[in-house]
Amino acid sequence: MTAGSVDVAPARAPVLVLGLGNLLLSDDAAGLHLEAALKAERGASPQVEFVDGGTQGLALLDYLSNRRAVLVLDAVGLGAEPGSVHVLRGPAIDGLRVQRATTAHEGNALELLAVARLLGDEAAEIVVIGVEPAIVATGIGLSPEVTAGLGEAMERARAVLDSMLRR
Repeated sequence: MTAGSVDVAPARAPVLVLGLGNLLLSDDAAGLHLEAALKAERGASPQVEFVDGGTQGLALLDYLSNRRAVLVLDAVGLGAEPGSVHVLRGPAIDGLRVQRATTAHEGNALELLAVARLLGDEAAEIVVIGVEPAIVATGIGLSPEVTAGLGEAMERARAVLDSMLRR
């Protein structure tokens, strides 16, 4: 640093909305559909960055860097009725057992968040909104149960994103 210069901390990156899933595995694509719909509804904004993370897994770590808030949209199988909407934050995320992805191309939100925490690059606020899948097998398109749950998931995603932006 030279005399007279000011040490300025790097600006925080905008809120991240991260869609995860695989379009070729039926209901696993729920998060991608939610991210695309929310992005289309909101449009471009300097306060929010929308990312279709697909199945990039740990390759997404750079996107999490220096965020104040992250909203993850995904298919989340917790054993509830297919189409049920889950909103997970803080202890609810921490309480879930992280399962390692079985391939380098498999996306796994919990593993991604756990590694970000381990590296000290965890956002101050993280919320995962997921739809309970009915079918996770090779196929294009969402099941009727997951399609029915998308409306509620979108309402929850809007509310969480608005809350993140107010802070």
